Amino acid sequence: MRLHRLDITAFGPFGTTQSVDFDALSAAGLFLLHGPTGAGKTSVLDAVCYALYGSVPGARQGGQGTTLRSDHAAPATRTSVTLELTVAGRRLEITRQPPWERPKKRGSGTTTDKAQTWLRERDAATGAWKDLSRSHQEIGEEITQLLGMSREQFCQVVLLPQGDFARFLRADAEARGKLLGRLFDTHRFAEVEKRLADRRRAAEARVRDGDAELLADAHRMQQAAGGAMELPELSPGEPGLADAVLTAAAVARSTAREQLTAAQCRLATAESVRAEAGRALDEARERHRLQRRFAEARERAERLRERSGAHDEDQARMDRAARPRPSPGSGTAGLADTEHRRASAAEQRSRAPPPRVPRGRRTGRARRRGRRAARSWADWSRPAARSAASPNSSTSAPA
Repeated sequence: MRLHRLDITAFGPFGTTQSVDFDALSAAGLFLLHGPTGAGKTSVLDAVCYALYGSVPGARQGGQGTTLRSDHAAPATRTSVTLELTVAGRRLEITRQPPWERPKKRGSGTTTDKAQTWLRERDAATGAWKDLSRSHQEIGEEITQLLGMSREQFCQVVLLPQGDFARFLRADAEARGKLLGRLFDTHRFAEVEKRLADRRRAAEARVRDGDAELLADAHRMQQAAGGAMELPELSPGEPGLADAVLTAAAVARSTAREQLTAAQCRLATAESVRAEAGRALDEARERHRLQRRFAEARERAERLRERSGAHDEDQARMDRAARPRPSPGSGTAGLADTEHRRASAAEQRSRAPPPRVPRGRRTGRARRRGRRAARSWADWSRPAARSAASPNSSTSAPA
């Protein structure tokens, strides 16, 4: 909001019309209202508030605006306040006249005129003023909507009249927050704050869920570590839980690595001992096998020694049986052998079928050879038959 011009007539201590050009005052960027007590500094601000809201701040409000009339004004001069301002990009002019008790035009006595209000807007293209409304309620709602503040809030924030500044300072944070929010249009910031709060709550929920899962994993690691892992005494969502769990996990991992290295060393030692025991077992098995074979060999040797006498007797008997027996009446073994060969040859000849000679062609020579062969066979077969009949009778020949 920016003020351009203020015209005051019969208002407060001003009995005549007074004009304040705010554009000229604010040309340097800043201006100050100053003067002795009763000079009308507060009345200027009251006139601005009255033009905007139809009432003045503080305890001076009362009497439906009748107390706003200057005691120095002429009876025929009506109290009036006109304010030209720019708000929300619109150039507006507000004119307010409080109720006025004036002398009657005919006769004696006075009569009261009702309060009047005009709202006009300047057309930027043509520069002409256009009437918008003459209704007190419509103009009040329009100004309140454009300024974003009620009269009380405007008086507390913009004017800060005497006696009300301390009340503004003593107001609670919620009341001041609402007032300042409407003043500076912090609705969008409130929406951003609300969205950030929602995101914060959602992030906190995700953090709590993540911490719960992390604690569950940490408990499983603690069970797997056999109690060597110490967990922090923190709840899900508390600060530092993840770092504490990670630190405990790092310590448990280092301890597990040390235990793994020691177990690997023990395993290597056990494998070496097992290999040595395996070699000793193989040697013992081989020694046992050789000892068993040695014992079996000794048993067989013992049995052979026990049966050596009978074996020698059997061998001698076999040797004697393998020697050729001399025929009865022969003096030497050579003669018996010769006779044996002869007999064998004669037997073969006798068993061979004689040549077939056609009957009538056999000569006397052939008949004679046949008779001689038959006699030879008979002579040889008789001693052999006698030997077969008496098997126990044997003549030992010199070795």
